[in-house]
Amino acid sequence: MRCPFCGDTETKVVDSRFSNEGDQVRRRRECLRCIERFTTYETAELNLPRMVKRDASREAFSEEKLRQGLLRALEKRPVSMERVEDAISRIKRRLRAFGEREVHTKELGDWIMEELRRIDHVAYVRFASVYRRFQDVHAFEEEIQRLRQEPEVVE
Repeated sequence: MRCPFCGDTETKVVDSRFSNEGDQVRRRRECLRCIERFTTYETAELNLPRMVKRDASREAFSEEKLRQGLLRALEKRPVSMERVEDAISRIKRRLRAFGEREVHTKELGDWIMEELRRIDHVAYVRFASVYRRFQDVHAFEEEIQRLRQEPEVVE
């Protein structure tokens, strides 16, 4: 690892810890030349499957698009960023475990809706209205009725 202060490549690891639910290793390093300390983060580089959209086009999975979609649905709702990041981690884990090179966005959308249902019902209905392309107020009513019939999920 190259020292960010002097550029030397001789460093030693002073401390290692897991962070981000164990998905990442945080390492404190010390440069052997200038004795400065710095932190690095190590994560496994795993290829996530490509997304197959409704029109059959394909694109790489974008964690940022996922985050923005969740945040848009959760706008002005009392939900912490920690819960949002946890939901993103669970969705990414499912994508990795899916075992296919391509995943239809419908599958991903269903997983997002499951997460939002657990986090916040208002955000869930907001997302569902766009995802399922609700055409009128009756579609909203039907979705809300389905939510009322489900047993309450407590996290």
